[in-house]
Formats: sequence, structure tokens, C-alpha cells
Amino acid sequence: MKSKVTIPFNIPYTTGKEVDYIQLAIKSGHLSGNGPFTRRCQAFFEERYGILKSLLTTSCTDALEMAAMLINIQPGDEVIVPSFTFVSTALAFHRQGAKIRFLDSGQDHPGLDELAIESLINERTKAIVPVHYAGVACNMEVIMSIAEKYGLYVIEDAAHSIESKFNDKYLGTIGHLGCFSFHETKGIHCGEGGLLAINDKSLTERAEIIWEKGTNRAQFFRGEAAFYEWKDTGSSFLSSELNAAFLYSQIESLERIQGKRIHIWQRYYEGLKTVAEKEYIVLPKIPEYATVNGSIFYLLCRTQQQKADFIVFLGTAGINCLSHYFPLHKSHFYSGLHDGRKLPNSEHYFDTLVRFPIYSGLEDDQLEEIIDLATSFFENE
Repeated sequence: MKSKVTIPFNIPYTTGKEVDYIQLAIKSGHLSGNGPFTRRCQAFFEERYGILKSLLTTSCTDALEMAAMLINIQPGDEVIVPSFTFVSTALAFHRQGAKIRFLDSGQDHPGLDELAIESLINERTKAIVPVHYAGVACNMEVIMSIAEKYGLYVIEDAAHSIESKFNDKYLGTIGHLGCFSFHETKGIHCGEGGLLAINDKSLTERAEIIWEKGTNRAQFFRGEAAFYEWKDTGSSFLSSELNAAFLYSQIESLERIQGKRIHIWQRYYEGLKTVAEKEYIVLPKIPEYATVNGSIFYLLCRTQQQKADFIVFLGTAGINCLSHYFPLHKSHFYSGLHDGRKLPNSEHYFDTLVRFPIYSGLEDDQLEEIIDLATSFFENE
């Protein structure tokens, strides 16, 4: 098939102000972390989402690693993590010595199966880490109720979840901690970046110390300490002012960026409804308590072979679609440490899930091209 268009999976969006703000940061003479642009970004997230304290990091991975340190994960602790997720969700806790207890996905959504959580809890369990796949909320009421019952921490992996809600609450603000990503594929980005949301007052002071390499440097520069010293564990988790300046430009355009991505998501969904009604594919299911933020659009094919054929078919037409996570419980690194339970739903999503291009610069005629090609493929299967 001759390609009519060339549509990549992602083109990082820029507002036009990023370079101007980076130049302002350079002129200010403060290029390391925790400068004026960092504080502006953090204030935005605290005010918009009601986060008690927010800290910019170099990635969502760093935010997760901070979270693991902050709740004192020790060798022998157990942490409940979905298998269908990016490696960072589990790695952050494994590095601190925890045993990962992988949870299967739900039957109707790639997110974790909330009703199976309690079956994995024992006296060594320390935390539950729900992942809001594609920005669609897990049932946080159920998860928080279980956590309260057993005295567990909840760390939300909200990497996909900027602007998404569970009922009337923003994702990343419900658990004790929330971790966001500003990777270039996300709604707003700074190339690579992240944020730790601290929603538990008892964790705020220590979080800042861990963030600042285990020192009270931030308190010292606010005039709250006579000198700064090594106080605790930590690392250099701070994002530079250059990244923060880039991100602040994106923040200023957040509503416009999100509006475009949601428009793309909805057009895909409406355009492929007919194919789904014929049961050739399965479209995302959005629970009543969840919202759509346009982070990821995906569909499910009927078989693994059909998925592979479909990706090749669109690739030949110049359209780059992707699969998603290889289940962590079957990964080369962790399969020998997994407890042996079968997790069929997570394997099903790996076998059948296809992600479509979604970025702010995607035009309507390109969207129609993708929808038409996808429809023709499944109609002729």
C-alpha cells in the first residue's frame, strides 16, 4: 500500500514561549533546581489541584523513587503493583528491597483489579501503587478503604493523569503520594520531567529533605535554618530551572493543550464506534467515576496476530501505532521472583492493545485518514 500520509506516534508540542522562558532563566543566573520557575510550577499544581506540597523532579521515575524512600520501604516489605505498567512503577520499590506482589488488570480495563487487592495483603505489605492507565481512574474509593483498613500507604502512579479525576477529585491527590510525568509524550511536558505530590502532612518536611540530597538546604535558603547539613537519605531529584522554565510555558497553555487532546480522543472513539458495535474491536471503557484527559487512545484487537497485522498495516500506510506494556511478572528481570500466580488479563492487554497517535499537532484530516484506514482493515478482516 502506498502511503498517503506520514503520521508519527508523537510530536512533542511547543507553545512558542519555551525558549523565551529558558532565556529568562539564564539571565536570572539561577540554573540549578528550586529556583523561580520551579517555585512557579509547584505553586500552580498546589493551587489548581489542591496538593499539599508539590516537588518537581527530573522524571516520574524519580518521583516514584522518592516515594519509596519517603515511606521507608525496607528489605522484606511487600508492595502491591499492577503487572501491566511501566517498569518504573515496580523498580522504584524493588530498589529499596521490597518484594513486588503483582496484581492483574481488570477484565474491562488495563488498570488494576481493585477487588483482588485484599487477597495479596499480609503482615509484610507496606503499600499499594495504583496506576491510572491512560488517565482513566482506578476506583480510588475502594483502594483507599482497603488501605485504611490495613494501615497501608497508597502511592498513585499518575504518570498519564494530568487533569483527570476520580469523581470530583484530581488523580494524584487522593493517595498519600502521587507521581506525575512530564515526558514528551504526555499532555504537558519538558522533554523529561516529573512531580511528586505530597498529600499527607506528616510527609511534607521529610519529602523536601529527600528531594534536596538528604539535606535541609531548602529550609536554609528560606531562612528557616542557621546552616544546612546532611539530615536523611535522599538524592539529587530536583529538576533544573531550564526544564522548569520549559514546563511553565506548557502550564500556561494547559487548557488549550488538553482541549485538543480530548478532541482527538473523542474523534477516534466516535469514528471507530461502528467497528466496535460489530465486535471487530473493543474500545476503552470509561467508568462513571472517571474522566478522559486525552493521554492515550487505544483499542483492543481480537487476537495477538491481528494486533501485529494491524500495526504493520498502518505502518505501511505511514502511520505509527504502538503496542504497550510487556507484563512485568513475565519480564526477564522479575519472572524468577514472581510468586507464580497467573495474571491473564494483563497478558491479554499486551497481546491485543494498540495505541494510536495522539498529540496536539495532529490535524483533523490526519485523524480521518487513520480512522478510515483502521475501519477498512477491520471491516475486511
